[in-house]
Parts: sequence; structure tokens; C-alpha cells
Amino acid sequence: MKNIRLNKTLPLIVILFTFLGCTDLEEEVLDESLTGTGQAEIVSGSIAPVYGLLRAGVWMHTVNFGLQEVASDEGILPYRGGTDWYDGGKFIAVHQHLMTPSNGLVTDTWTQITLTLSRAQIAAERLSQEAKKGNAGAQDAYYEMVAMKAYLNMLALDNWGLVFKKELSSERSQILRRQEAVDYLESELLSVVDVIKNDKDPARLNQAAVKAFLARLYLNAAVYRDPYGKPDFRKADMDKVIQYTNDIISGPYALSPEYFDLFSDNNHTNPELIFALDQRGVLETEHQRWAYWSISGDQVPRPEFPNTRGTDAVAVTPDFYQTWVDAYGNTDPADADARFFKKNTMVPDNLKDLTGMTPLNDAEHYYCVDATAFEQDRGILRGVIWGPRKDANGNILKCDDGKVRIYPVINRRTSGANLQYVNHTRQVDFTTEGSLHNTGYRFSKYQFSHTATNCCSYSSVDLVLVRLGEIYLMRAEAKLRNGDNAGALADVNTLRTARNARPDQTPDALTTIDLDVLFRESGFELYWEGFRRNYQIRFGKYEGGWTGKTDGDVHKRLFPLPQRAVDGASSEEDFLVQNQGY
Repeated sequence: MKNIRLNKTLPLIVILFTFLGCTDLEEEVLDESLTGTGQAEIVSGSIAPVYGLLRAGVWMHTVNFGLQEVASDEGILPYRGGTDWYDGGKFIAVHQHLMTPSNGLVTDTWTQITLTLSRAQIAAERLSQEAKKGNAGAQDAYYEMVAMKAYLNMLALDNWGLVFKKELSSERSQILRRQEAVDYLESELLSVVDVIKNDKDPARLNQAAVKAFLARLYLNAAVYRDPYGKPDFRKADMDKVIQYTNDIISGPYALSPEYFDLFSDNNHTNPELIFALDQRGVLETEHQRWAYWSISGDQVPRPEFPNTRGTDAVAVTPDFYQTWVDAYGNTDPADADARFFKKNTMVPDNLKDLTGMTPLNDAEHYYCVDATAFEQDRGILRGVIWGPRKDANGNILKCDDGKVRIYPVINRRTSGANLQYVNHTRQVDFTTEGSLHNTGYRFSKYQFSHTATNCCSYSSVDLVLVRLGEIYLMRAEAKLRNGDNAGALADVNTLRTARNARPDQTPDALTTIDLDVLFRESGFELYWEGFRRNYQIRFGKYEGGWTGKTDGDVHKRLFPLPQRAVDGASSEEDFLVQNQGY
């Protein structure tokens, strides 16, 4: 693939590309042309912009990933200390379900999805032409781009209740909704499912990924057909979910015994991954955003690179944390479930008690580790955290043998002159006190990569979009909605007990299951992966109340169409009609 960096200042006309036909996209090409000269170059040059945009555009933390997280009961992003992450109030409005057609988070997501969809359309046309010349590699890549268009359209359907049907980039798109949209996506995915490559490399769309998309489509079809009504789950749809998930589960994939290996350096070869955004340096647009976004801005997660840090953004809502408490009762979820927490900062027993300790008297209250051996804790972080400390000149404090000193991390962002430690509290909300930089438990699901030299860029951790754990959950849900409680329970227990690399924390098998338990289990397995909003809508939980959110309007299941997109298409009467409720 060619190295491509996208210009951040895209022209507004990009938004209309998918609707009205061709336009010139402002992209900065770092080396050769997108098409190259040989057959292989034509293939790589055609698909590279699509995969690159999917990672550096659609699934950036402040684009679709953030939209899914903060719209749900899983994540909340307040105006930190009255200084950070207000961004015009876009995150707060989305969390409260009070977004408008001008909301920046919604608009940016629309722009990136439609832009990437347009590039996939161009790539598909180019590859189709090349395949007709006998280029077998182009034929395989063409099938990928058909699947990619369907995947991106499914994101659009999930977010806005519509898809864009287009065969040629020179044509105007046809807007499809409800059953027509479901039928179109089904036809596109079925057209390639039996011919697309069936290799196991998660970096490229393959047969298992297409089958996973079909399973998702049939599972969500009841919502897509009637986005504001009560979902009507049909047995025929559930049977197809079971069919395609059976195919995947019987294939070459395997559940990862160590849950957090799925989200760690070099996870590209993890046998559970089905489709992931490749971060092995191919396009040189790798990013660390899913790892750095939630953790403390006072933490230095990679002391060999002193500029690494977190950003104190999204926190765990008290409501989502409560689901763990409700499930495990008097047992700390960190002890009961290997997916909740993994201890990496091994603080010596004689240092654990911080009674009487403050940043003003703890100069000798540290332990020593090699810089490259330091790892922050993983999962959901609570309370005081430990990490490297810097001197007044910004240098990492070290032990006499050159190792790094690990202290309780100082809260320099909020505590002011009366320095205190970073202490992540359960309560976080939109009040002044609840918005301080330390408030809220934090997501540390993705490892802060050993290749990350700063807060944001470079990583060798692939971003996971489809994995076997989700497949088991989809099959369990389809079985349960078909009345097969025993089958659903068996699937969920297979998933729970497979996380056995730390036996003392392996979740116990469940004895019973219903839709509420399955919904809870989906949150335990899939948190911080951008699924929660989708599951809440499908399970009838999205109109509920949670921290900072009381709006119960069913029309908020869909986001508003960006006003500038509606205005831009206004010359075509009734072409782009605003969603109800906006």
C-alpha cells in the first residue's frame, strides 16, 4: 500500500460527493500516485485510501468511536475543569441526546463516513475495470470494496437510518431507508460472501468478516425496518444470524485466554481477531487515540518516551460501573471478572498505604522498574494510580541504577497549589465538582503501545472492529430470541470461561440467562469498542435515564442529518430529508 496522509481541511463539497457525483478530494500523497504503474500498485493504490480513511477518519476517537461511546450509558465527557474538552458542547449534547443538526461530533462522523464511502466507490470502479483485464488481484480487491461499501453504509444506517445506493461515481446516489435499505445491504453482502477471500489475516475484509456483517444486519434488521417502533425480531432473521455465526465459530478462530491480549501490542496475530485496522506501520497513519483518550493527562504511560500522556476525556458513567456491581454483589468485579481489570503496576506492600502521604512529603515513596517494563493497569481504572514522575525540568525521575521511579501520580491538572494525587472517583457528571480532571473511573482497555512516542500517534496495536467474542454474543442473542435459552446460556458461558489466563479472575459460568442478563454480558465483553449504543437500542434501553441524560425521545435513536448536508442537497427536492425530531 502507498503512504497517504489526508489533508485535515477537506472542502465542504466533499459532503455532497456521495450524493451528486464526482468531485476532487484534497489529499496529500506522500510518495507515488494512488494508482502506480504495475498491477499490484493499482490494487494497493486503490484500496489504501479506503482503509486509511477508515482508521484515520471514521474510527478516530472524536469521530464515530466517540459518537457511539458518549451517546450511550457507557461513557461521559464533561467540560474538564472548565478548560478541556468542551468543544462547543458537542460531547455533552450527544450524551444528553440533545444534539442538533449542527452538532460537530455528528457532522464530523457524517463527513468521514460519506468521504470513505466515496473512496470505496471509486476504488471498486477502478478495480472492476482492472479485473476485466485479467488482474486476479484486482478482482479479489473489488470484492473487498463491495463489502467495504456495505459496511460503511451499515454505519450510516445505524447512525442516520439511511444508506446510499450507487453503482457509478458519476451517478447521483439513491437514498434508501428501512426495509429497502436492509434489502440493499443484504444483496451487496450476499454478492461477495461466497467469492471473497477466506484467509485469516484481519487487516483485510475477508469471508468471515462479511459473514459477521450479515449476522449484524439480520440481528439489527428489526430496528432498521422501524427505527422508532418496538423491534419485531423475526425467526427467519435469527436463523440467519445463527447460520453465519455457526460458520465463523466452526472456522479457524479461537477465543483469547488473556482478554487484554486482544488489545495489546502485536495483537495482529491474535487468533480471535476477524477484522481490525492494521497498525503495523504500513500507511504510517497509526494512532494511539483509543488508548490515550480516557486515561489521566498526568500519567506518563511510556516513560521511555516522556512526552506520552493521557488526556482526561471520556470516563465510565457511574451507571455502567453499577452494572458490574449488580452482577457480582459483595465481590469486587476486579476479583470476579478478568475482563474488568488486570493489575500491572505491582506496588510493593510496604508502599500501598498512603495514609499521611502527599506529593509534598513522598519523595522517597517509590519503587523502581525498567523504563520499557512499566505498564499501567488495564481495564477499568479506579482510585489512585501509579506511574513515572518528572522533575521541574520535565525529566523522568530515576533510581540510582537508571531504572524509573514509580510514584502515586500527582494531579497537577486540577488540584492547584494544594497538590494531591490523581484519584479517579466513581462519580462524574456535568457539575463543576463532577467535571474535575480526576473524576470518573477510566477505560484503559487498549495498551498504550511501546511504539507510541507521544500522546496520540504511532501504535502497534490494531484497532479491533470484529472479533470472535462478538460472534458468540450474536449467536447467543439469536438463540435466545428464538426461545433456545439453553443454547444461549452455553454460548455465553463458553465466552466467559474462555478468559482463563488468570484463573482466579476467570468469570464463573452463569446458571440462568434472559435478555437483561445477555445485555449486561454484552457490556462486560464489548465495552470501549463502540457497540454500546447499538445494543442499547436493540435491547430497548436507549430511552432510559442515566448520569447527565434524561431525554427519552425515541427519535433520538437516530442522529440528525448535518444541516450543511441538507442545505447542500437542497437543490434536489426531497432528496435528503431531515430525520424526525430535529
